Amino acid sequence: MASDMDLNAPHSMGTTIIGVTYNGGVVLGADSRTSTGVYVANRASDKITQLTDNVYVCRSGSAADSQVVSDYVRYFLHQHTIQLGQPATVKVCANLVRLLSYGNKNMLETGLIVGGWDKYEGGKIYGIPLGGTLLELPFTIGGSGSSYLYGFFDQAWKEGMTKDEAEQLVVKAVSLAIARDGASGGVVRTVVINSEGVTRNYYPGDKLPLWHEELEPQNSLLDILNTASPEPMNIQ
Repeated sequence: MASDMDLNAPHSMGTTIIGVTYNGGVVLGADSRTSTGVYVANRASDKITQLTDNVYVCRSGSAADSQVVSDYVRYFLHQHTIQLGQPATVKVCANLVRLLSYGNKNMLETGLIVGGWDKYEGGKIYGIPLGGTLLELPFTIGGSGSSYLYGFFDQAWKEGMTKDEAEQLVVKAVSLAIARDGASGGVVRTVVINSEGVTRNYYPGDKLPLWHEELEPQNSLLDILNTASPEPMNIQ
């Protein structure tokens, strides 16, 4: 099996990323699995990257492409902030991402979600899918796991949610995608952005809800090692 894997293939964040607005700010969420074909290259990667103090981006697609776009945008925003003497708005950040994505659309394989809060427009979410289109949306989802979530969001999303409702929705949605999508997995990370600042939260895989056909782990090696007086395993 291992000999059939192309371990030198480009790293792909076949993934689940989500951005949701609520009454007062935004919540961004993502899983943590980075894959190389069928091989999990990193099971605890961080796909929510800071652009400025008040704006973050969720990355999907090619890990290399999304990282270099984020790095360039962060560099340009740093210059922009120095020139203006104040933080860039969410719309400016999203437009810079759009310029790079659209201008290099024949070479880039990445879909991004930009979310943040500024004093002019409050909490905003922008989706920049493959090709570099810029879409301002109340919520958006991306990555391979998003295919399983469109109907769920049509039913579950509502305007005027509280911060806790929005974050619970994001965690529930990512855990649903992890259950169905083989390219999504690991832990769930969220970033809450509002007028009070930024809050990062982390939900380990064993604390996520289980869904249809998912089974509790039984007789796992970790359970045996964590017991006070471990008994030797019987190999028959």
